[in-house]
Amino acid sequence: MPDVMIAEEPPRQPEVLRLLEMSDAFAASLYPAESNHLVDVSTLEQPGVLFLVARFGEAVVGCCALVEAGDGTAEIKRMFVDPNARGLKVGKRLLQTIERHGETLGLDMIRLETGIHQPEAIGLYTSAGYVERPPFGSYQPDPLSLFMEKALRVPADLDR
Repeated sequence: MPDVMIAEEPPRQPEVLRLLEMSDAFAASLYPAESNHLVDVSTLEQPGVLFLVARFGEAVVGCCALVEAGDGTAEIKRMFVDPNARGLKVGKRLLQTIERHGETLGLDMIRLETGIHQPEAIGLYTSAGYVERPPFGSYQPDPLSLFMEKALRVPADLDR
């Protein structure tokens, strides 16, 4: 039986684009357009963006991006797992891989925005140590959004 493999890959490939379209449709089914904070493929191809693809055998079953903010933080974007692959712990493995990359990059904090109607995503992030926080960056308060973060490093002044 094949194992799930996660690697950095370009987002502009047919199976990944299909997954991103599934993600778009899922988000649109839960939230109005103004509450969907999705980034497009060209944004995922920019410098400072790490894009990971999860494969089960040859099939693309999940993806996520880590977008550096330039201030020691980065944001998780486009985290999505094909519904047919749920139960393989793809989301958990993608999150762990993103965090390892964040540590390697020397990031202090990883942040994210997710929707309040996604209990599985909220549970994943909470179980991994993410905590709620106010909106960050260019986000505005939105009753349908939940903002979270996780410190990767203890600030030097607290590490005593």
